[in-house]
Amino acid sequence: MIKSMNIAWWVQRWAELTPDKPAIVFEEKTISYQALCRRADRTACWLQSIGIEKGDRVAVMLNNCLEFFDLFFACARLGAIFVPINFRITSVELDYFINNCRPRLFVHGDGFKSTVNTLELESYLPPMMVAVVGKAQFNGRVFDFVKETEKFDGKRAFLTRSLGPADPEEPQVIMYTSGTTGQPKGAVLSHRKTFFNCLNADIFFKLHFSDIMLILLPLFHSGGLFIQAAPIFYKGATIILHRKFDPLLIYQDIEKYRVTKFLGVPTVYRELLKIDPKNRRDISSLRVCAGGGEKLNQDLIKECAKAGLGFRQIMGQTETSILLWASEEDSLKKPGTVGRPVFHAEVCILDDRGKLAKPGEIGEIVVRGSIMMKEYWQDPVKTEETIKNGYLHTGDLARMDEEGFFYLEGRAGDMYISGGENVYPAEVEKILKLYPEVEDAAVVGMADATWGETGHAFVIPSSGASLTQADVIAMCKDKLAKYKWPKKVTFKSEFPRTSLGKVRKGELV
Repeated sequence: MIKSMNIAWWVQRWAELTPDKPAIVFEEKTISYQALCRRADRTACWLQSIGIEKGDRVAVMLNNCLEFFDLFFACARLGAIFVPINFRITSVELDYFINNCRPRLFVHGDGFKSTVNTLELESYLPPMMVAVVGKAQFNGRVFDFVKETEKFDGKRAFLTRSLGPADPEEPQVIMYTSGTTGQPKGAVLSHRKTFFNCLNADIFFKLHFSDIMLILLPLFHSGGLFIQAAPIFYKGATIILHRKFDPLLIYQDIEKYRVTKFLGVPTVYRELLKIDPKNRRDISSLRVCAGGGEKLNQDLIKECAKAGLGFRQIMGQTETSILLWASEEDSLKKPGTVGRPVFHAEVCILDDRGKLAKPGEIGEIVVRGSIMMKEYWQDPVKTEETIKNGYLHTGDLARMDEEGFFYLEGRAGDMYISGGENVYPAEVEKILKLYPEVEDAAVVGMADATWGETGHAFVIPSSGASLTQADVIAMCKDKLAKYKWPKKVTFKSEFPRTSLGKVRKGELV
């Protein structure tokens, strides 16, 4: 059972059973399961040679690429904790992540040198080694990842008590998600969680050994890594991996490789629909398309169905992966639904008294079972606030109909989703309030035709301050990822507030 819950073992077994089966196709290069296993082995050997042990964190900031998987599987093999980092973040945000998880090794792509170079890498304690994928100036504690790992080609790491997973409950990944307080949190995800999530994804996608999954979502997200990639490796199927989003290339590769399964956020589908039908290629091979990441519009669902991109819906979060799902038929038959609960977990709605909500009553979605995270990394307070009586509280408000279908009614903390990225207003507000020209700020999500939702900042300028929209947006630069910047700014003299002084954001819009 221990081995069967480790993704590195799945790759090894498929390499033994189907060595020549394509595992990954990336930029015209095909990697078989045997080659994938060999790459993971040599990476594990190198990690072992530089002193990486069980429980050590290995932080990774890479575009979608083969090296991302090399490190993912190697860490699983050794029992090290894999920490994928959003490559869209600023140096300020990166500094926080590194100080929080304190990785023994940090691997980044050469395209992110401008973000990394502003950091004083020597200042982090305990000392942190750095490796670069691509071209860079290599010295001392900075390694050339490709050259270093290639030295161990054909070798396998020697597993000891300090290397190799011993328990499915041990952490496999720390995946960061923004918090409602403006402070990012690291969700600690176990090997067991990955295993049961893969079982759910297997059912949802109706996965088969012969399936071909196109992945364009970033692998640092739960959607790309745990809802798409991991289940494919569990099944021994094939991935077509894209480095970045290109709608024309998506159509081309669906036709070229006869892609059968696909997942995208609504923004992706909107951009795909913008392509002239003459240039959309043959997509008849698609068996399942899935959509999630933000609230879905019924018109979008219908347009996708007409274009041959009819999709089933999923809802989840970093802390749990898939929670709810709806078939293509149900998505059209029940407008607004986000589906019914997955297998291998108890998902329900609790009212404000902590009791099960009756059909039609609004309450908070909670979950317990093997698909939930263990805790927030080094944050017992937030962990206790989120996991109560064995239930993980999602912060999502919903109601359920008589047939067990869930309907979202709002989100605690006012979180909105822009292009598939979670944005917590408190994080943006915190930055704006740092400036003396800003007396107060409130941010809400507003509908956007392209991104689903974008930020609308309401700002009360300080006495005597003269601010423009451009000034406010500039305050976010170099401190927040671009997708978090507000797209619209409205100036106010005062905010409507509750008796306790909280801003009534619903009255601002």
